[in-house]
Amino acid sequence: METEIEKLKQLRADREKMKQRQETTLVTKEKEKQGGNDATATVCPECGSKQLVHDYERAELVCQHCGLVLDDDFIDRGPEWRAFDHDQRMKRSRVGAPMTFTIHDKGLSTMIDWRNRDSYGRAISSKNRAQLYRLRKWQRRIRVSNATERNLAFALSELDRMASALGLPRNVRETAAVVYRDAVDKNLIRGRSIEGVAAAALYAACRQCNVPRTLDEIAEVSRVSRKEIGRTYRFISRELGLKLLPTSPGDYVPRFCSGLGLKGEVQSRAMEILKQAGERELTSGRGPTGVAAAAIYISSILSGERRTQREVADVAGVTEVTIRNRYKELAEQLDIEIIL
Repeated sequence: METEIEKLKQLRADREKMKQRQETTLVTKEKEKQGGNDATATVCPECGSKQLVHDYERAELVCQHCGLVLDDDFIDRGPEWRAFDHDQRMKRSRVGAPMTFTIHDKGLSTMIDWRNRDSYGRAISSKNRAQLYRLRKWQRRIRVSNATERNLAFALSELDRMASALGLPRNVRETAAVVYRDAVDKNLIRGRSIEGVAAAALYAACRQCNVPRTLDEIAEVSRVSRKEIGRTYRFISRELGLKLLPTSPGDYVPRFCSGLGLKGEVQSRAMEILKQAGERELTSGRGPTGVAAAAIYISSILSGERRTQREVADVAGVTEVTIRNRYKELAEQLDIEIIL
């Protein structure tokens, strides 16, 4: 009797699961018809997982956790062609480059090709080349139609030049361009040099993206002084309400270790030294680059990959005296025995 009751309960549970599965499939298909194709919007009826994956080769929606196929007939909204390398992708793609804030018109305008060939690849006659040259010239002129766009075009080119000199990634350049555009929209440029505001925006972007660069490094690649960059940075960060946390010495350790050619063991030990120093508040009120350089100097000695104070100072952009003072403080307060 009990066995039959258990069988009935199991049968009801199976029917309930089947019903839920059918309802989920109907909801998924309805969302696809409306243009929604978000795998996180549905839940697997079998295990309750939200880790659903679209298999575009089989046109299936599969649960990554238990393997249940929730749908086997959804629409592929990707291109109808296939490409196996970058050249094929560029030839078959019918769209342009993605929108970017690092160009004054956000990359939405077009350019007349510099090659003197038509759409079939045939050379343009010498009779029409002069006309094509004039068209290119006027096309370049009309891309920048007013003073604001000229200001923006010059500032963004300056941003790109400085970012290239510092080896900054793409996300920092985009963030810097957005900060500069916000400053232009709020009329914060008036009375200040374009180069100064651009350098300040780049410094703010570095701090926002956790890719720290010092004011001295920014000033070295810009055409303005460190004092002007710092003054302009404080002004635009206050007016734009930028929430920027102070940089910590640990943010500089990976870059300094890479510049000195040190192994990961040295970097890990330097981070541990800085962690202990932070717990004892030994980094408060001191320059983060100097503290980071001292921790790396100590770590290199302890790990058997010693670097001189001059080598560390050159990479960190501080003086040897700063490193000596900081490493003595750390060694004394953290009870680190250093054999010179």
